[in-house]
Amino acid sequence: MSLKDKVAIVTGASRGLGKAIAMGLAQAGARVVVAARSEVVKDKKLPGTISKTVEDIEAAGGTALAVRCDVTDEASVKEMVEKAIAAFGRIDIMVNNAGVAFYYPVAETPLSRWDIVLKVNVNGTFLCSKAVLPTMIAQKSGSIVNISSLAADERDEGTVPTGVAYAVAKAAVDRFCYGLATEVGCHNIAVNNIKPKEPVDTEGMRYWEPDENITKDWVSPEKMVKCVVFLADQDAGGVTGTVSTDEELSNWHGL
Repeated sequence: MSLKDKVAIVTGASRGLGKAIAMGLAQAGARVVVAARSEVVKDKKLPGTISKTVEDIEAAGGTALAVRCDVTDEASVKEMVEKAIAAFGRIDIMVNNAGVAFYYPVAETPLSRWDIVLKVNVNGTFLCSKAVLPTMIAQKSGSIVNISSLAADERDEGTVPTGVAYAVAKAAVDRFCYGLATEVGCHNIAVNNIKPKEPVDTEGMRYWEPDENITKDWVSPEKMVKCVVFLADQDAGGVTGTVSTDEELSNWHGL
């Protein structure tokens, strides 16, 4: 699948799944805006910066731009979009990957932690989607891909405990997908959510769950990357308004 001449923004792309997605989109031919807050490594257990992701993309023959962005800050998001358009002239793909979780019971969750989980996962998805819509509407095409989680559907802690705030946030992002897809279909813009069927092995996940007995069954980001690249190539005439796991989407479309 070729995304040649398309421009993508990926949030939370300094490490983990976001970085893997950014590199996968670049490999498919897209010019990628690598967005995150991480400009320097503050914790050796959480390596990765936006400039390192760009360096790795360029080393593999791709084109990328590092942009620091706080997805909870509307002005920061607006600046990210402006820099993307200034550099590449358009935006075709928005991947809302940035996310945080808080792994504690509700009784032990401060309001400040609850707020930040919802702000990053829900407000961040809303703000980034809203910011790219004007250029996508003007182009009469675009694809918005939101990274969701099985936590939105589970009635217990699930395979990996992520906390109620995270589950609530991802459930909201799933509902946001349905509503936004309905709103922007007339502008030929696709909106889809994709969630991993199994825990994805990333630096962030290992930071919270270092126990090898737990992490031994985790999977690489490869399947999620394939699904995001597929969804990135959609418009309203193709796949839109779906909330699925990577396994489901792979089976439906032979990925």
